Amino acid sequence: MMMTGIPAGAKGAGSVSEDSSRAAWLRQARSYLRHADPVLARLIDDRPDFDPRAWLAQLPPMDLYGALLFQVTGQQLSVPATRRTLARIQALFGGHLPSPAELLGVDPGQLRQAGLSWRKVGTLRDLAERLTDGRLNQDVLSTLPDDELMAELTAIPGIGPWTVQGALLLALQREDVVLPGDLALRKAVQAAYQLDHLPAQQEVLDIAEKWRPYRSLATSYLFSTALEPAEAPPVARHRSA
Repeated sequence: MMMTGIPAGAKGAGSVSEDSSRAAWLRQARSYLRHADPVLARLIDDRPDFDPRAWLAQLPPMDLYGALLFQVTGQQLSVPATRRTLARIQALFGGHLPSPAELLGVDPGQLRQAGLSWRKVGTLRDLAERLTDGRLNQDVLSTLPDDELMAELTAIPGIGPWTVQGALLLALQREDVVLPGDLALRKAVQAAYQLDHLPAQQEVLDIAEKWRPYRSLATSYLFSTALEPAEAPPVARHRSA
């Protein structure tokens, strides 16, 4: 998955000032990573035109609920299978990802027919109910620090750290997120660092420690080494939660 790693303030740059801010942030982050990690220095220098946000154009617009829906859909699925299921879900809602209220308004059987397992349907309905009855608030959640947001969302059955980490990147564009449980990232780390084994999650976290506070951008570079540019981000692949 090619992650964004771009701060929310530079998200969707549509003005000269926003473009300038984003470019300045990228220069600073790349310089920091280049000096912090010689492996990343090589990856960065080999990809002078790399845009960590380019893959976003391939995805439907997402708020936090949409990103969590995307992540839950992709649990234990390949990228092509995730895309097919997501397209069927969008078709149920006029071509867009549903809001929590919209998802609750359709028969659960339709979601099952779109390709979601009953477990995933239950998870998404549980989350939607919490967001519509006031137990959770998207605006409030979006302002929480990463660890607090993680604690709130992983309390919901079927939503684990990998799912939330992907949403932090997709919807909130947080700068310092890494997905140590993502198989694609672990394979990318193994190849880039020439390890003779597939690194465990803790080993990925240990390696990523030197990337702080730009772990999202570092992760995006590593994914870029393993995936074709047209691939969807691996936040939607090969994890259970």
